[in-house]
Amino acid sequence: MAADHAVTLDGVAKRYGATVAVENLSLSVERGEMFGLIGPDGAGKTTAIRLICGLLPPDRGSIRVLDLDPVRDHRRLTGSVGYLSQRFSLYGDLSVDENVAFFAEIHGVHDYRARRDRLLEMTQLAPFRTRLADRLSGGMKQKLALACTLVHEPDLIVLDEPTTGVDPVSRREFWKLLSEFLSQGITIVMSTPYLDEAERCARVALLNEGRLLALDRPAALRATLPGELYEVIVHDHRRIAEVLKRMPNVTDVQMFGERAHVRIAKAEGDAPGRIASALGAAGLEGASVRPILTSLEDVFIARLDEATS
Repeated sequence: MAADHAVTLDGVAKRYGATVAVENLSLSVERGEMFGLIGPDGAGKTTAIRLICGLLPPDRGSIRVLDLDPVRDHRRLTGSVGYLSQRFSLYGDLSVDENVAFFAEIHGVHDYRARRDRLLEMTQLAPFRTRLADRLSGGMKQKLALACTLVHEPDLIVLDEPTTGVDPVSRREFWKLLSEFLSQGITIVMSTPYLDEAERCARVALLNEGRLLALDRPAALRATLPGELYEVIVHDHRRIAEVLKRMPNVTDVQMFGERAHVRIAKAEGDAPGRIASALGAAGLEGASVRPILTSLEDVFIARLDEATS
């Protein structure tokens, strides 16, 4: 394993009976970076996370985490890795203080009080340290879970969809915390179905049905889609795709509810006006057309279309 890699997966496969969870997955995570595993439900994100943590053995391929085999060297690795699962098990009848103390003790950390105080200040939980975990809000529980994950000062933290079901304000606070820990040199590997969160990662792996669709920096992935992108909204959206696909230089049309994303290979003159005119000629009057930036959602759909065509 390269010295600058915290995690390496090489040709990893995992099946549950006839179901393919991960297939021929190869990727590496550099030390000190935030790396995202991105994809919808069933993409293989949780399986990949559990393979990295040594909770599952691969059926094929090799995995190295902090220069160790996560299955064979699992006990040695637990002191250096913090794992926050989708259903992190806080103890509801213990206070905030007691939960952090418990997780410190099971990791063999006895002089943890200063570290606990610092984590509770960072997570804004210090005023609630005597409150029972069962009486915390969803966002506060996630922040407490993160504090418990970090109390033994791991070099790598692995987060499985940590903000799912958390309100927008708490999500923002959680991301601020991750940025602070990243600045301390901690490597972060996280899975998320939210493509807006993926934009915050240094690099991302786009997964679908256990297979890697693309891997790179978010900006580099967006740059792989050439041409100009426009968002089109029209009152009657049922016929919009077939009309737009007939236009010259239109390379792709994707529907997002009542919105269409239209990619034009080479814009000539007033592209929004030409789009509106084409729709008007087809009886679709009053279209709203505006240029937009390519998103990771656009990249994901394009890569998915390539993989299934």
